[in-house]
Amino acid sequence: ARRPAADQRLAKVPPVGSQTSTLAEATEHFHEHGYALLLGYLGEDELAPAQAELGLMFPTAEEYHAGADPARNARFTGGAFAGIDLFPYSSVEWSLLGVSPPIAALAEALLGTAAVRLYEAHNWAKYAGATDYDQQLHRDYGNHTPVVPSDDPSFAEVEMFIYIHHVPEELGPTHVVSRRHTADLPMWLPRITREEHAEIYAHEVSAAGPAGTVLAYKTSTYHRGTVMSASGGARFSLKASYRTVSDIWFDKMSLTQRLGDSWYLFVERATPRQLELVGFPPRGHRYWTSRTWHDVCRRYPNADLSAFRPQ
Repeated sequence: ARRPAADQRLAKVPPVGSQTSTLAEATEHFHEHGYALLLGYLGEDELAPAQAELGLMFPTAEEYHAGADPARNARFTGGAFAGIDLFPYSSVEWSLLGVSPPIAALAEALLGTAAVRLYEAHNWAKYAGATDYDQQLHRDYGNHTPVVPSDDPSFAEVEMFIYIHHVPEELGPTHVVSRRHTADLPMWLPRITREEHAEIYAHEVSAAGPAGTVLAYKTSTYHRGTVMSASGGARFSLKASYRTVSDIWFDKMSLTQRLGDSWYLFVERATPRQLELVGFPPRGHRYWTSRTWHDVCRRYPNADLSAFRPQ
């Protein structure tokens, strides 16, 4: 089936409060408040392949809470970040989802350019009762870059949380604070406590939403994970962060350390645009010579790389 344009896909979501219903509204809200909440941005057809492969990476909520595989469950009690796997994943559908056309289109709209690259990607499984997921308000740039975010739009980045399933308030959605309320805070330190800044915590906005919801925010935006109070619940999300091509100071991919079987399966399924988003030289770039193209094709014999062939 033909995928409708992103603005058409969002138009069915009525804007309420901090929610946005078109890419134009999302972009305006993103720059004014430091985040944009797009409810149900991805449709059922786009989510279904990833939902079907959840079991390749994580136990379902039912399996986890029934203790079906204690050894498999054990990792998730190791702390709030224990349920994270880095890109590429054992599920190729999850790998593809983070660079899918609607996600790339959103990144391009928010950053104001088609020259974007994925610089961080991971999945995240959380299970109620496994550990304490409640966090302090913080800015993420501290472990994304050795410097600080720039005000220059040519050096820009956006983080996205993508909900694979419905995330109501009791499943611990991310809470976020508009930059209107934090503009006077110094960039460093990137973390504030409730005791120090109760007035900032009072302005939190919940990013609860249905499956396919995307929370997009700047690395300088205060946000936090919240308590999972639902008995027997679980939350599954995908993180995809993009930067402008020139914003080379932001990078958490370190792909060269993870070029195993999952990577090769991803390359075999990815479109040329998706390969460019994760670091392949663009089509038409002077990198692509007859020699380099033939040698890359030998490295990935099961991938169709004809689009990168030099003219």
